[in-house]
Amino acid sequence: MDAFVSADWLAERLDDVRVVDVRDAWEYEGIGHLPGAVSIPFGEFRSADGDEGMLPGADRWADLLSSAGVDADDEVVAYDDTHGVFAARFLVTAELYGHDPAKLHLLDGDYSAWSRQREVTTEPVEPEATEYEPREPADSPLVDFAAVEAALEDPDTVVVDTREPWEYEEGHLPGAVQLDWMELVDAESRGLKPRDEQEATLADRGIVPGKRILLYCNTARRISHTYLVLRHLGYGDLAFYEGSLTEWEARGGAMETGS
Repeated sequence: MDAFVSADWLAERLDDVRVVDVRDAWEYEGIGHLPGAVSIPFGEFRSADGDEGMLPGADRWADLLSSAGVDADDEVVAYDDTHGVFAARFLVTAELYGHDPAKLHLLDGDYSAWSRQREVTTEPVEPEATEYEPREPADSPLVDFAAVEAALEDPDTVVVDTREPWEYEEGHLPGAVQLDWMELVDAESRGLKPRDEQEATLADRGIVPGKRILLYCNTARRISHTYLVLRHLGYGDLAFYEGSLTEWEARGGAMETGS
């Protein structure tokens, strides 16, 4: 199943999937949410004291999803109102705690795109609690500091910085290519650009399926979206540096400046 699903796809399956809203609680309650969606705000599943990098920790993750009525075998669709970047972080976190990636989907076009044409509600959802149990993922994309150091010397690995150009110019990993995650998003539709445009942008940076692609940003939020896009496009060899520049700089990793 695809990592990105359309509003039409979701509208036909609202009763069959668990929909998760990762916006702030006041947005969920005051602005409205998709029918049946449960609220798990972004700040609740992000912690500097987690297992690795910014992950919340397995126990915290289990408590959050159990309280929201999410089961470990549920098919899940997540959304936000920021082009999907926070929802992507939720989905990648779920994958890293063992949820089947084939059952994890991002709503292409976010809340604004949905609300333009479809019903929303302010009715609270009171889910029946579950006993969500994190598992070891079958194939984790996580790489650590040492693996990233080694990758910088590997000609078959493309290290990708998904931050904005000005951030990249101020300092980036040696040899990294710059790809602002928003370059793959259409500002008007709030979803992904057409596939041919995405592929052309990626190819222009040397980010091609035959290479190993290693992603980083500052705190692993923006790479979550790019990771899902690349998986959506069929890229198979993806590496996810959870520590990103937060850890890299703290440990004295080598840096370059300039464009």
